[in-house]
Amino acid sequence: MSWSKLKQQLESFLSPALNGRVEYRAPAYRYSPDKSGTCYISVDKKNILNMNDKSTFIRWYQTELEIKNDPDIQIPVSSDDIEAVRQANKGTVPEDRLIIMARNRLSTEHAKELLSAQAALTKSNFNVVANKFLTTPIEESLESSDILLNILALVDKRVGKKRILGMREKMRMKHPAVQYFYELRRGGC
Repeated sequence: MSWSKLKQQLESFLSPALNGRVEYRAPAYRYSPDKSGTCYISVDKKNILNMNDKSTFIRWYQTELEIKNDPDIQIPVSSDDIEAVRQANKGTVPEDRLIIMARNRLSTEHAKELLSAQAALTKSNFNVVANKFLTTPIEESLESSDILLNILALVDKRVGKKRILGMREKMRMKHPAVQYFYELRRGGC
């Protein structure tokens, strides 16, 4: 599918509150095939999603430690997580320490997932991901670990106000780029 047709289809799915504010741009590099996947998602004429742009205010993580130390990411610890740590240590660890160990285990797993999703975004071809978005159910795009699929789904008009408001807890564990578009959509529902 040509870029203009793809862009037109994506923009037809934009939420009415974001129509005209969110724009998809993909410069074509005719003689450089490795650059064909570059894409910018801009909001109010400012490039928001462009990992190569150092002036962007969305945080891109360089290490797992940065993710683990980010105060904006809050990882809930369930009783099942604590029980798994207790069984792994054969019950010899004090209760208060179990919670810390479970949170550390979960934050390490989460950090690896976020870095993996971020790395996949740098390598992704926007056209391929956008075509996938257009052919998969919206629920699948919302639940995906792919940052770009999450963003495309969040700005989609098929995702209603109730669903957006009910996703608050899930969004705390997502990449800052996804959180940005969630807040943008939540503000404009």
